[in-house]
Amino acid sequence: MTDISTGRCDVNGQPFMIDGRGALVPETVVKAQDRLQDDLVRKIVGFAVPLSEQITRFREHCLEDVDSFVALLDQEYGAKRGGRKGNLSFLSYDGLLKVDVQVGEMVTFGPELQTAKELVDECLREWTVDAREQLRAIITRAFDVDAQGRINRYNLTYLLRMEIADERWQEAMRAIRDSMRVIGSRRYIRIYSRPTNDGPWTAINLNMAAA
Repeated sequence: MTDISTGRCDVNGQPFMIDGRGALVPETVVKAQDRLQDDLVRKIVGFAVPLSEQITRFREHCLEDVDSFVALLDQEYGAKRGGRKGNLSFLSYDGLLKVDVQVGEMVTFGPELQTAKELVDECLREWTVDAREQLRAIITRAFDVDAQGRINRYNLTYLLRMEIADERWQEAMRAIRDSMRVIGSRRYIRIYSRPTNDGPWTAINLNMAAA
């Protein structure tokens, strides 16, 4: 029987490990460093999974508390402070703690984006002699996708801010704008503190990668 938490199983009393192809490999023939690395990863992930679940529950509770407070204000004054779809900011009474709730749109890109890329490529081919390599790299990178096949919205927005008079470029920018489709929104909570009322805000970091 396989123990998912350890990636090991016993067959007739002999311990086996599961390799990347799903095959059973006798633990005795697995290199010591590979066994140690496997143990290391499973130990870290073993702590990370419940911690991630705890952070998810914390976020949900925070948003529920925020919504309850806003609903209370609605009931008391008959007015909203941005509502569920708006950006909200809450301060402690002493002004040293702050909770921001912000809304970010989830955007996807339609087939017009491919038309925009073709127009931009046409411009670049014609500008090859005069265009600096740095500019070409910036423009080309805007249409790159990440490992999940997603377009970087910021890079495309950067292109939209570039003032180029070429009519084909203008049409390409119009195609980019037309390709953008809002498919939903997501709320984000950011928590801050500061030592004094005139001091700078410091984010209370819940992102391990940025710690």
